[in-house]
Amino acid sequence: MWAKQSLVPLAMEKQSHGEMGIIPSDSHSHIKLLKINRELLVTHIRNTQCLVDNLLENDYFSSEDAEIVGACPTQPDKVRKILDLVQSKGEEASEFLLYVLQQLEDAYVDLRPWLSEIGFSPSELIQSKVVVNTDPVSRYTEKLRQQLGRDSKFVLCYAQKEELLLEETYTDTIAELVGLKDESLGPLGSLACLLDRSSGVLSEQGETIFICGDAGMGKSMLLQRLQSLWAARRLDAQFKFFFHFRCRVFSCFKEGDALCLQDLLFKHYCYPEQDPDEVFAFLLRCPHAALFTFDGLDELHSDFDLSGAPDTSSPWEPAHPLVLLANLLSGKLLKGAAKLLTARTGVEIPRQLLRKKVLLRGFAPSHLRAYARRMFPDRAVQQHLLAQLEANPNLCSLCAVPLFCWIIFRCFQHFHSVWDSAAQLPSRTVTLTDVFLLVTEVHLNRTQPTSLVQRNTRSQVETFRASRGTLRSLGQVAHGGMEKSLFVFGQEEVQAAEFQEGELQLGFLRAVPEPGVGGDQQSYEFFHITLQAFFTAFFLVVDDQVGTQQLLRFFQEWAPPGEAGAESCYPPLLPFQCLKGGGLAGEDPFKNKDHFRFTNLFLCGLLSKAKEKLLRHLVPPAALRRKRKALWAHLLASLRAHLKNLPRTQSGGFSQVQAMPTFIWMLRCIYETQSEKVGRLAAKGICANYLKLTYCNACSADCSALSFVLHHFHKRLALDLDNNNLNDYGVRELQPSFSRLTVLRLSVNQITDSGVKVLYEELTKYKILTFLGLYSNQITDVGARYVARILDECKGLTHLKLGENKITSEGGKCLALAVRNSSSILEIGLAFNGISTEGGKSLAQALQQNTSLRIFWLTKNELDDEVAESLAEMLKVNQTLKHLWLIQNQITAKGIAQLADALQKNTGITEICLNGNLIKPEEAKVFEDEKRIVCF
Repeated sequence: MWAKQSLVPLAMEKQSHGEMGIIPSDSHSHIKLLKINRELLVTHIRNTQCLVDNLLENDYFSSEDAEIVGACPTQPDKVRKILDLVQSKGEEASEFLLYVLQQLEDAYVDLRPWLSEIGFSPSELIQSKVVVNTDPVSRYTEKLRQQLGRDSKFVLCYAQKEELLLEETYTDTIAELVGLKDESLGPLGSLACLLDRSSGVLSEQGETIFICGDAGMGKSMLLQRLQSLWAARRLDAQFKFFFHFRCRVFSCFKEGDALCLQDLLFKHYCYPEQDPDEVFAFLLRCPHAALFTFDGLDELHSDFDLSGAPDTSSPWEPAHPLVLLANLLSGKLLKGAAKLLTARTGVEIPRQLLRKKVLLRGFAPSHLRAYARRMFPDRAVQQHLLAQLEANPNLCSLCAVPLFCWIIFRCFQHFHSVWDSAAQLPSRTVTLTDVFLLVTEVHLNRTQPTSLVQRNTRSQVETFRASRGTLRSLGQVAHGGMEKSLFVFGQEEVQAAEFQEGELQLGFLRAVPEPGVGGDQQSYEFFHITLQAFFTAFFLVVDDQVGTQQLLRFFQEWAPPGEAGAESCYPPLLPFQCLKGGGLAGEDPFKNKDHFRFTNLFLCGLLSKAKEKLLRHLVPPAALRRKRKALWAHLLASLRAHLKNLPRTQSGGFSQVQAMPTFIWMLRCIYETQSEKVGRLAAKGICANYLKLTYCNACSADCSALSFVLHHFHKRLALDLDNNNLNDYGVRELQPSFSRLTVLRLSVNQITDSGVKVLYEELTKYKILTFLGLYSNQITDVGARYVARILDECKGLTHLKLGENKITSEGGKCLALAVRNSSSILEIGLAFNGISTEGGKSLAQALQQNTSLRIFWLTKNELDDEVAESLAEMLKVNQTLKHLWLIQNQITAKGIAQLADALQKNTGITEICLNGNLIKPEEAKVFEDEKRIVCF
């Protein structure tokens, strides 16, 4: 509005020429333009030095002119003096001043609307002039780009001297936009969709984009990729500032530390080289130009009591860094700035802060193959690796977690470099403990000298025995931090662990990159939180002083639901507790404790009988047996107590139990033991015959653990795994359980035709299946053929859910043949597919001979009046179908009339739903008397 008001005289002058609007800049004097809009320019030009620099550079100003401007006492006075001097030097100088304002958009952002409205277009002469950006804000933006570009260029490996280019190795994972209850809102199309203003928005008032996922799912890598794109100007969003913070670093500040917001951003992130006060003032004026990323909220633990600290909305008032973080997230500081926050599954933040929520689900088989191509450009090596993975579904399932996939690939890469074509990954069953033992062995052996004629041939036992001191030091640091839930270590902790020269360079620990953390001394952290958990477990196993109580310290989190207060699930002083204004409500006391859960998991793996050969050289066998006995007893008792306290319902002849994510973690721990005895005892504790594991964020590797227990369950079982992330590898890992399953629900699990083929091969061996749920996967006509054969051979199958896949008429025809011959099927769901005329007609014809089907879902396909005519013919014959759903198809009033006529000869059907078809309200009135036709 201010721009339009200031241009009223110009607009009136334009009207004298018979036209309305703003005067084009080339049709009037530039001197006059500056005079008329003088006060607007004085108000909104805040950087005068940049103007003076360019006027000097292009000889419009002399050094005396610059001194005159510099002598003015205030900024507005300097602007007025510049305008006076420029106007006195003529049209060309005035035009050049406008050109500088136009070219340096970042420096004069407040003038963008005015420059746009006046339609300024410089002459060729002026366009030939060089404009130099000396604006401190623009220069700070460039410094940020350089720093972020440098920091995000490489992916650090375990051995610090090795680096991989992010651009060459980054691979997208399955990322899904979800709602407030974690219901799917569809896939995240690209990283750009994270920051757009349309897709997946939960609240327009929310400012935080919340990215969650299990450990190792790629949350930090996604943020690193965003940094890289912004630094390279490849991110569409117009952010001038990008501030990246890792939440764990806030744990390093002492209780008495206090900073103002400017110091947090500049001294502890990136300091402006020129005029920091001007840069900060711009940030306060334009907070929407800033993007903040906060990585790992679940890793933030501190003794500072936020509940007693006052909120701060002043950017200049010193406060504890945690208070600043909490108020940035709540919008009390820099309201309008975009924020990306990551945390592990189970962490929740207040709904009023949420703008979007994204769930990372890891690698599908297609991502795994793409990642293999990036990591191993040599096609022969790549095929050798993929062949080994395909031969070991268990190893493939671990690769669904990007971090574990990367570790496995790096181990293979090491073997290949040492043994050339003889590189082999383990062919047996592989646990996560095996993977971490393997990567530890690989990197410990890198200190050994090798040559072309003499290679290192130390066994794993010899490697660990020779590195006992190193492993003990790593374990001591890891355990000390884990007990306090700290992930950054100072010189004091590192020195107390008595590391020898060179051991810090092995790559297990790395220097903390943030400036100012730990004062003048270097701080360290483990490469990943799971690595710290592994070495914590290793310490608990090999240290002679660790008794049973200390060994089981982290299993105390396994209290049954309801027995532990919500306060126990989180450190009591986290920012999001402060934001909620009180305690955190929640049933599951095992939430947000991944560092403890992984420690427990690795304990189970290290104390397995299979690892005794390795560890007996580090700890007396008697001590190993004592710790193993105590661990197994506690593990089984925890499982029984957990299952006993789960809610149960009786439904459809089943005793149904809704398991929680804690149950998945218990199964993982049992699997790590690789003890058939423990698996058998665990199965004995499952006293329900319908196991519901929906929304547990289970991945394909969890299917290995589930089958390890369930194959000991000797009764028939219903298994519901809807809404997880199992994919085809998970289906393969479920094979040992298929002989027990009468109900199998696998909807929303990224399953493709390959997984459906496995289902066909296994389920038709036993022919006991009654319910198969495959809704919302990635099944095409190829998979539909396999499903049709399952229906054909499993004579007791009553319910089949295939909605929201990629099935067309070809798949519909295959299913039609199976439906025609089935005498057991009661309900079929084929909604949200791509079945058109021929497929629809085939299904209608099949129903003329089927006498068992009661409910048929064909919502949102591509069915037209020809299909309606075939369905009408079917209704004249079929008296057993009760519900026919044809919502959102392409049927007109003509087709509906045929269906209505057929109902005169049908007394069995209850309703035909036709909402959302090609029928107008006035046309629908014709069918009002036929209550079984539902049009609106």
